[in-house]
Amino acid sequence: MFLLDNDDTRFPDPVLADPDSGLLAVGGDLAPARLLSAYSNGIFPWYDQGDPILWWSPDPRLVLFPEKFHLSGSLGRTIRRGIYQVTFDRDFAKVIKNCAEVRITSGKGTWITADMIAAYCRLHKLGHAHSVECRRNGDLVGGLYGVALGGVFFGESMFSLATDSSKVALAALVERLKEWRFDLIDCQVASAHLKSLGAGEISGAEFRRILARSLKRTGRPGPWTRQDG
Repeated sequence: MFLLDNDDTRFPDPVLADPDSGLLAVGGDLAPARLLSAYSNGIFPWYDQGDPILWWSPDPRLVLFPEKFHLSGSLGRTIRRGIYQVTFDRDFAKVIKNCAEVRITSGKGTWITADMIAAYCRLHKLGHAHSVECRRNGDLVGGLYGVALGGVFFGESMFSLATDSSKVALAALVERLKEWRFDLIDCQVASAHLKSLGAGEISGAEFRRILARSLKRTGRPGPWTRQDG
């Protein structure tokens, strides 16, 4: 595990991460330049309240290729019923706060600390972090957020306060990323829930190859809205 220099936003080569845990480095800060440097190298922060910032690059890596998203019959029927309304980048701060609060109230705990919320809200204002909101009768009942660079969307967290609401948000994101020809959604670590939706594991080396190629694209910086094409 490497100790980061507070004045240097560069990271060690992710191939040097612990082969069992994926832990690569400790320290540094959550400034936009460092976060963008991390994501550009397939690295992300994840730590508990009160602990130093920990940086990870797991191998294997869970990813979702948009074309492999599994839309179940029941989810498709829910979407067609139109009971939920989906928007993009309309309420980023509320989405990330809900992601934290839902985990806390369910007893799971959360890495989405006040500092993390502030950091990703800064990235959102810079046009690099995005949210998908799922509403019912005007009330926010589900959603997700993440970081987009080049043709990769780095999924961070999602929440659901109503049946299938986070899945509806993910389905809408997948359709948008297909339109924009994104390469993949980074899901970071193994999750049975995400695997049921079509995610699968690839090697860290393959993930980094795709990421390097994808970062050569312009991407979609700036605010996303539902009518973007």
